[in-house]
Amino acid sequence: MAASRGHGWWPYLGPYGLFLILVEIGSRTPESAAGAMLLVKVLLPGALVLHFARRGDYPELSGYRPGAAGFAADVLCGLVITALWMGPFLLLPGLERGAPEDAFDPAGFAPLGAGVALGVRLLGFGVVTPFVEELFVRSFVIRLVDVIDTGEDFRSVPIARFTWRSFVITAVWFTFTHVPWEWGVAAVAGVVFNLWLYQRRHIGSPIVAHAVANASIWAIVVLGPGDLWVFL
Repeated sequence: MAASRGHGWWPYLGPYGLFLILVEIGSRTPESAAGAMLLVKVLLPGALVLHFARRGDYPELSGYRPGAAGFAADVLCGLVITALWMGPFLLLPGLERGAPEDAFDPAGFAPLGAGVALGVRLLGFGVVTPFVEELFVRSFVIRLVDVIDTGEDFRSVPIARFTWRSFVITAVWFTFTHVPWEWGVAAVAGVVFNLWLYQRRHIGSPIVAHAVANASIWAIVVLGPGDLWVFL
């Protein structure tokens, strides 16, 4: 059984930590390597999640059978988070956004081409990131912080068990792992994701909500007026 393998941290730390390392490497590589780095940042963490999933290291992913109504609720939660994330910036034009030079430029990932770069970004943003981030934050960290001072195996903590300590720490973590201009909306989204996990009692629900939120942001940016690329 997966629960008998050591401390069980690597399936969660591995993909998340690898992504952070690749982001740092990408910030130091020349523009000519941007396309390759975009692929690597998506494919390697995604492949690592698949590897651990095939080994059975994410038992919490099994049993997600929400039915039509439950799945629709998870999708709706994702759309609400999209509105909460983008709404303040669209309704209050003076609200600070990221610098234009930090915006995603699909034409800047040679030799992929703009269309392929957008597709890769959608794969990473709408599929890989929800799994990597939700498994790390709302399956691993949210349980680990409740037992780190006792030496107990975090896997013995039920998914979606509420404690104030885990709730606050994961909401704060989620907030400050985003760029500063996103902290306000990230704080709100982090709370909503946590509450949705407690409500739905399965990690699959915030993963779906996260995927819908990110894919919706991608679609709004790509189909929108042209000045929203900083959201990607």
